[in-house]
Amino acid sequence: MLALMEQIPRQTFDVTGPHLVMAAISAVAVVVSVLIHYEAMAFTIRVLPRTALSRRMRIVALILVMIVAHVIEIWMFGFLYWLLHAWPELGNISGSFSEGALDYIYFSVITFTTVGYGDYIPHGPVTILCGTEALVGISFLAWTASVTFLEMQRDWGEGPDAVPPR
Repeated sequence: MLALMEQIPRQTFDVTGPHLVMAAISAVAVVVSVLIHYEAMAFTIRVLPRTALSRRMRIVALILVMIVAHVIEIWMFGFLYWLLHAWPELGNISGSFSEGALDYIYFSVITFTTVGYGDYIPHGPVTILCGTEALVGISFLAWTASVTFLEMQRDWGEGPDAVPPR
């Protein structure tokens, strides 16, 4: 067993300055994203029941507000990628950039939704932010879906005879 362990190359866990900077940027992006998402969700859950909207329109409004929140979060990450482009020591994103800042928004969309077509590829410390955005995106999509389900369940009632509002 010892001979086998000696054959495995040793790698150090080397976290350099750029990696720490990117980890800090990622942490701030997570906090800001959570605040945006939470406030949008709290607003809709608190305000919509007091409106004169029908039950169906309240659910539609909840979904629309949450889509806007997702878009704001995606644009925030895209703006970060665009800003970080000026600091090559923090990594880069390779691909065919033809639309400028909108390419970074597109990259953010495919990262947030974890689609990842492969036309843009992150390199270096920026991959920390990319992984963080993917985790945030998939978590927020699930969070939105669960709250939407709970609101629909509350509005539609429970039990085998419950039906969606007309």
